[in-house]
Amino acid sequence: MSTRALRRLRGKQRGQEALDLGDLGESPEEQAEAETEEEQLDSATVSPPSNSKGRKGKKNKAQKNISNIYELICDADNEVEKISPDEEAEKPEKNKASGTGKNNNKDSGNLDQNHEDVSTKSGVKKKKKKKKTKVTSEDGQGEEPENIDLLLENLEQSKSLSLQSEDCGGCNRKSVLHVEHRNLNPETELKRYFGARAVLGDQRPRQRNRHFHRSTWMTSPKDSWPRFSRPGISMTLLESKNGLQYFTFEHGRDYQQVQFKFLDAVESMDPNNIVALLQLNPYHIDSLLQLSDVCRIQEDQEMARDLIERALYSFECAFHPLFSLTSGTSRLDYLRPENRALYLALYKHMMFLEKRGCPRTALEFCKLILSLDPDSDPLCMLLLIDFLMLRSREYKSLLQLYQDWEEYRNLSQLPNFAFSCALCHFHLSQQEDLEPEETDKYKQKADQMLQSALIMFPGVLMPLLDLCTVQPDAAVSSHNFFGPKSQIGQPPALAELTALYVGRTYSLWREAVVMLWLEESVKEVLSRVDVKDPYVEECQNKRKQRYQSAPRNIHRHVILSEIKEATSTLPLEVTTQPVMGFDPLPPLDSVTSYTRPERQNVGASNESTLSLFIRSLMPNFNLQGGARQEDEMEVARAGQELNQEVNRLMAAMRDMLANIRFQEPPREDNPYRDDEEWD
Repeated sequence: MSTRALRRLRGKQRGQEALDLGDLGESPEEQAEAETEEEQLDSATVSPPSNSKGRKGKKNKAQKNISNIYELICDADNEVEKISPDEEAEKPEKNKASGTGKNNNKDSGNLDQNHEDVSTKSGVKKKKKKKKTKVTSEDGQGEEPENIDLLLENLEQSKSLSLQSEDCGGCNRKSVLHVEHRNLNPETELKRYFGARAVLGDQRPRQRNRHFHRSTWMTSPKDSWPRFSRPGISMTLLESKNGLQYFTFEHGRDYQQVQFKFLDAVESMDPNNIVALLQLNPYHIDSLLQLSDVCRIQEDQEMARDLIERALYSFECAFHPLFSLTSGTSRLDYLRPENRALYLALYKHMMFLEKRGCPRTALEFCKLILSLDPDSDPLCMLLLIDFLMLRSREYKSLLQLYQDWEEYRNLSQLPNFAFSCALCHFHLSQQEDLEPEETDKYKQKADQMLQSALIMFPGVLMPLLDLCTVQPDAAVSSHNFFGPKSQIGQPPALAELTALYVGRTYSLWREAVVMLWLEESVKEVLSRVDVKDPYVEECQNKRKQRYQSAPRNIHRHVILSEIKEATSTLPLEVTTQPVMGFDPLPPLDSVTSYTRPERQNVGASNESTLSLFIRSLMPNFNLQGGARQEDEMEVARAGQELNQEVNRLMAAMRDMLANIRFQEPPREDNPYRDDEEWD
C-alpha cells in the first residue's frame, strides 16, 4: 500500500474520532451540567430507569456511527419529530383523567398535574406545540372554542337579512337572483353529464409561450386571444341606498374616439371596416358584438361565440371591486348606453350556451341578467326563465319563483308561466320517488292549471299542435273556442306573447305522455265551454281589456330571440325603423353621457342626376354648398361661378361631339379572293 493511501486512511480515522458527540464543541463543565439535567429529568419521570439507560445506550451508539458532520442536522430534525414512548403510554391515562374531570370537579387538579408530567416528558416537540386548554365557566362546564367559519356564515346571514328588511320584496327575490359562481362555467355542467375525462381529456397547459390571463368567472380566457390591454372602459359606483349598489360603465376619451369610428363603420354597411377597427382595438365591445352577429349570419358559430366571450372578458376586467355577480344587490341602469352592451353580451352568451346543450349554465346567466335590473327587466328575461328552468329540470325553483313573484308581477297573466307551471306540476307527478298522495296532489294541480291556461289563452293550442306535427281531433279543430276565430280575435300584444311561447317551447310538449295529458285537458275544457262555465266568460273579458299594446322591452326581447313566429307579429312602428345589433330598440328616455360630433355632409345625397353627372366630371362642383351661403354676395358669386362652370361644360361637350368621327369597317374589294393566300 502506498504512503498516500495510508495518510488518507489515518485522516479518516482521525476525523471519525473528532466527530464523537461527547467531545463535539462541549467543554467538560457543559457535559457535567447536561448529565445533572438528565438525572433530574429521570427522577421526575414515572418511567423506570432501565428505559432511560437503554435510550442512552442507543443514543451513544448512534453517535459513534456518525461519520459526516452534516448528518447531525438530519438527526436533529428526526429527534424533534420523534415522540417518546412514555408520551404514547400516558395518552390513555390523559384521556381517562379528562373523562373523570368532566364528571367531577375535584379531579381537575389531578388532570392539571398529568398535563404537567406529560409536558416535561415530551421533549422538543412539546415545546413547539401550543397547549389547547378549554375555557371553563363558573359552573365548571367546558366550552368549545368558537368556529370562525360559523361566525362568518352567521354574519353573512344577518347582513342578507338586514338588506332584505330594508329592500321591499328583497326576501322574495333572493331565491331567484342568487347566482352561484361554479354554475357560470359550462364545463361544470358538461362534467356532470359526460365526466371530467370526456370533457377535459388529456389537456395539459403549454409551458412555453404561455399567456397569463386574469382569472374571471363569466368566461375562461384563451391563449389564442390578443394580448389584453385596457380598452378605456371602467365602472364607477353611483350610489348605495336601501342595501343596493348602483353602478355604471364609463368610456374614456380614447374609447369614445374608437366608438365614433365604429359608428362610421356601421353606417358604411361594410363588415371589413369593423374587422379593420378590431385589428387596432381587439377589445372594443360594440365591434365584437356587431361582428359576432355577422359571423353568426354566415354560420360561423364558433367565431361568433368566441367574440362574445372576448367581450365578456373585457367587461369583467373593468368591474368595480364592490360589484358582485352573486349577491343580487348590484344594479346597472339600462337607460345608459354604456351599460347596454353588458346586457346584450350576457344575453347572446346565454343563447349560445342553451344551443350548446348547457341549459343549467344558461339559466344561471339568465338569473344574472335579471338581477341587474329586476324592476324594469329591460330584456324581459321573465319570458325566458321558465323555459330554461324546465330544460334544466329545476321544477321546484320554477314553482318557488311563481309563488314569490305572483303577488307583485302577475306572472299568471303571461302565457309562458301559465303553461310552464302546469307542465312543471305534471313532471313532478311523474317522479317515481314520491308517495301516492303527493303524486295525486301534483297531478290534480297540473290538470287544474292547464285547464285554466287553455281557457285564458285558447290561441296557444292550434299553433302548438301544428309545430308538434300532431293532427288535432275534428271536434277540437271545428269548435269555435279553439278554431281560427280564437287566433284572429286575439289582441296584438297577446298574439305576440303567444307566438313567442309556442315558437320557443314546442319541443317540451312533444313527449307522448305530455301529449296524452294535453288531450285529456282539452276535452275537459271543451265540456266546460259547452256548459258555459262563468270562468270562460271572465277570461274572455280579461283578454279584451288587457294585452292591447306590448311595452318596448317585449319588442326588444322578440327581436333578440329571432323566433320567426314571433317576429312576424311585431307592429309596424317597430319593423319600419332600423334595428342595430349592438343596440336594438334603445329606450326613448336614454341618459347619454357624451354625444357624437356632427359630421359635415360632403356627400350629395339629395342631388339630382344632372348634378351627380357634373360632379363625376368636376369633383370641385358643389351645388348645395353655394345654396347654403348666408351672405347674398356669396350666393350671387356662387351663382356666377356655377353658370361659368356650366358654360364651360357645355362648350367642352360641343367640342367633344364635333370631333367624334365614326370609322367605317374595311370593305372587301375582291369577294372572290382565295382563302389559301393566308396559309
